[in-house]
Amino acid sequence: MSTIIQKKYDSFADFYPVYLSEHANRTCRQLHFAGSTLALICLGAMVLTGNPWWILAALASGYGFAWIGHFAFEKNQPASFRQPLYSFMGDWMMYWQMLTGQISF
Repeated sequence: MSTIIQKKYDSFADFYPVYLSEHANRTCRQLHFAGSTLALICLGAMVLTGNPWWILAALASGYGFAWIGHFAFEKNQPASFRQPLYSFMGDWMMYWQMLTGQISF
């Protein structure tokens, strides 16, 4: 049985370029963007309705779309499996950069 050593990053600044390299596939990035947008809509629905089940819908849409992008299109393992906090931060940094045109859809 082989052991795969996963690099742990000391800072988000060190992690983010690697994160972006794991999102080279355009469809994967588009699915991330769609899932994150749906997650924001679900969180808005939670605020408007007071129904906490919308949090579950937000998590399912955000991670579901992203994981489909990785497994079906990018053909790699989501960074959230290795670095959950930095991956979450990377999702929103990439979302903002896509929204502002710094990264292409």
